[in-house]
Amino acid sequence: MSNKEAIIEQFDPNNAADFDGIYGLPFSLEESNIVLIPVPWEGTVSYGTGTSKGPEAIYQASFQVDLFDPYVKDAWKSGIYMTDINYQWEPKQTNQEYINKQSHSVNEWVEKKSNWVIDKNKIPGIIGGEHSSPFGLIKALSEHHGEIDILQIDAHADLRNSYEGYLFSHASIMYNAMKLKGVEKLHQVGIRDFCENENELMQNDPRINTFFDHEIKEAMFSGENWEDICGKIIAGLGNKVYISFDIDGLTPELCPNTGTPVPGGLTFEQAIYLIKRLVEKGKTIVGFDLCEVAPRSEEHTSELQSPDHLVCRLLLEKK
Repeated sequence: MSNKEAIIEQFDPNNAADFDGIYGLPFSLEESNIVLIPVPWEGTVSYGTGTSKGPEAIYQASFQVDLFDPYVKDAWKSGIYMTDINYQWEPKQTNQEYINKQSHSVNEWVEKKSNWVIDKNKIPGIIGGEHSSPFGLIKALSEHHGEIDILQIDAHADLRNSYEGYLFSHASIMYNAMKLKGVEKLHQVGIRDFCENENELMQNDPRINTFFDHEIKEAMFSGENWEDICGKIIAGLGNKVYISFDIDGLTPELCPNTGTPVPGGLTFEQAIYLIKRLVEKGKTIVGFDLCEVAPRSEEHTSELQSPDHLVCRLLLEKK
């Protein structure tokens, strides 16, 4: 019996969390199939703050999540591990020159860390931090796999060539990702806040397929069901898919503390169903990120579990 098999035999998933691994799991990095890389970076945020505290908030909330998953039998047994939170990426200054320089350092660190995880044959996931955080992971995966497509769930298009002078802005992550060799297609879901330049790019770049939130809702109001819409979203994606999930892709009541909440968006179960259908269609999720989660401030009296549940489902809903 292997060490992992012995751990699984002794571990009771029905008990309260007794271990300090994320979700209270007892697995080491070597015993896990999925490795989370926390990146507490929010150097280019343009409105609400707090996303650098997201990884710690997700970790702390994870101990309250039950491990049973109705879609994946014994999902917890695959093993999930979260690396230490590197607080050096919390910005110490706010001037533009410093942030641009630090953005390059963050990208290089994330790429190196991601390659370290990929070389161990693990599935990597970035826990942000702002939405610029996963650039290094997308770069590492595109080079490792040769060709990947991106499924982006987001309120914003994130296709600005820069924003407020920041070349690696949270508002530019997809613009920068689409410049990477190996990133073939971008399918965007729930987009409802974007500028004219982004709209022009979405309309004219054949690699980008945007499912605007207002069009999704109009189709549903006219009788089209979510299953058929998911089929259209998934159609055209290649076999290897990277999921980039900005928490503000959900309805605002599910992410009230995120930096730029926008009316509209997906419900939690719509998002889960889309990921489920992606897997059922035979796609392989090669990596993912969940960004822009911010914990409650002192003014809030309760904290929703939905961001943490979403991480759990992103991790476990795969072949």
